[in-house]
Parts: sequence; structure tokens; C-alpha cells
Amino acid sequence: MTDDPYIACLASIHWHNDDAPPPDAAQRDWLLEQGSMTLRFEQHCRKVTVRRGREGYFPASAVGPEITLLPVCDRYWLREVILYGDGQPWLAGRTLIPASALIGAEWALTTLGDTPLGKWLFRDDMPVRDYIQLGKMKSLWARRSCFRPSGKSLLLTELFLPDAPLYR
Repeated sequence: MTDDPYIACLASIHWHNDDAPPPDAAQRDWLLEQGSMTLRFEQHCRKVTVRRGREGYFPASAVGPEITLLPVCDRYWLREVILYGDGQPWLAGRTLIPASALIGAEWALTTLGDTPLGKWLFRDDMPVRDYIQLGKMKSLWARRSCFRPSGKSLLLTELFLPDAPLYR
């Protein structure tokens, strides 16, 4: 488990409505990326690595208000990570999945270890994504999406850290 301050920042993201100031064109291109962010990062470095933070099953009362964006469940699988590009922290990520969705192939999401989520999520076809919502934490951009692998819900929150290629 890590006590990374960037992971702690995930709880402080202010989610935008349609009337919020938009990002510039280059940042919007990154933020609205429909494919794997891991794959996109790999185009800008030699190696993408993962450092895991909290990971495991948590009761609904311990996960936070974003559970309202997912089907109701007694417990959720939570995974928090930092993605690094060539050793530089580029993204803080948080995955939240109702425990009831972790049957069949989706059970593998609990055993990713140091593998980025994108390697699993985009392994075959483009998964169904309900939306991309943009947000900010101070000057840092964030996005969250609800994916539906095999029709099951998965909420992914991503905070782009200061060294991320998004800001170049």
C-alpha cells in the first residue's frame, strides 16, 4: 500500500458541468481519448509502470460518493494506482467495481497486480464507455468514465499529474 499524495488528490477533484471552461485543444485531445490511456502513454515513453495503492474489497460505506454512479452493491472492488512513464508519475487512477460485477472474465480485474487496467480493458475490442466527464483538481485535469465490459459497470477516475504529456 502506498500513501501517495496524488492518490489522496483523487477525492478532491471538482467535476465540471457543461458550462465549465474547456481545456485547450491539445489537452482536450488527451482528455477525450477513447482508446487506452496506457497505450497512448506508451507512445511517449520507453516504459509505463504501475505502483499500486489501496486495492481490495471495501464496504459501500467506505468507498465514497461516486458509488452513486454505479449499481447498488454491499461491497466494491477498489484499486488505486499511479502510472509512471519512464519513472515519472503521469497519472493517478482509481477503479471502482461493484463486487456483483466480478464474475466470469471480469474476475481477472482483481488479479491485475502491476498490470495497467488499460491492458485488460482494451485487450480485445473497444469496451463500451457511457461517458467521459472532465474535472480539475487545482490546475490538474481529470476525467472519469463508466465502462461496461460484458455489460457490467466499472468506474475509472484518472487525474493527470504535472509531468504527464498532456501538459506539454
